[in-house]
Amino acid sequence: MTPINNAQLGQRQTRRKKRAAATAADGKKLYVVLAERLGRDIVAGRRAPGSLLPKATEMCATFSISRTTLREAYSILIAKGLIEARAKTGTRIRSSAEWNALDPEVLAWRFEATPIRAWLEELLALRQMVEPAAAAQAALAASQSALDRIAEACDRMGGEFEMAGFVRADLDFHVAILEASGNHLLATISAAIRSAAERAFRPRWGRSAGRDGRRLHEHRQVLEAIRDHAPELARSRMSLLLRRSGERLARPAEAMRAASTRLALSERGDETFPAP
Repeated sequence: MTPINNAQLGQRQTRRKKRAAATAADGKKLYVVLAERLGRDIVAGRRAPGSLLPKATEMCATFSISRTTLREAYSILIAKGLIEARAKTGTRIRSSAEWNALDPEVLAWRFEATPIRAWLEELLALRQMVEPAAAAQAALAASQSALDRIAEACDRMGGEFEMAGFVRADLDFHVAILEASGNHLLATISAAIRSAAERAFRPRWGRSAGRDGRRLHEHRQVLEAIRDHAPELARSRMSLLLRRSGERLARPAEAMRAASTRLALSERGDETFPAP
């Protein structure tokens, strides 16, 4: 075995220090933490669309990071459509119309920055546009295995006593219908809808699910219409289910907002970097 000289040993120690420095106290990579910090600022409007981010040297000095960390953070934000980098003009904030609005993290950051009632109304409006049509298509195209997944999720809803399990079963039901439609784009949207809905419900997960017979009945009616290959009935029943869900969610909206704000603050790692 070739002996290691002092120079090689020093190089190895330097690399180890750099790797350690690139990791935040909570175990996250610094570029991930920085991307989250900047992403939240952009989505919340603290960095205006069309404005330029400071030059790389200034950003590195502000956040005490290397250029490599900054480039990796920017790569995450570019993939989400939040920023664009050009060689001569610099790194610019893109308009909200250009963001990848269905990205789970962008959804989460928007949830933190948007009044809860407006956010829920926007989410429900999206679901009303998508899910009734998906239910109608599922009534025409669902395979037996797809029907079984919808039914299994519905059955789990009836057996859950904790809110977390109930919400997961509920979301499994709706995602299974989107996937049963056979439309791959709808199946992609289902991941975003699930992420957004989980974010909305998480502050209530410690509660009891209770026994809401009407809600279970509404879900079972949608299932029956899909099983009976009745597309228009499935469409109307899904629309009714979502409308009534919106009515139920509107009542505790402000309480949910307060709880979600506390949750968001507890999850943040912003103290890793000084405020610019």
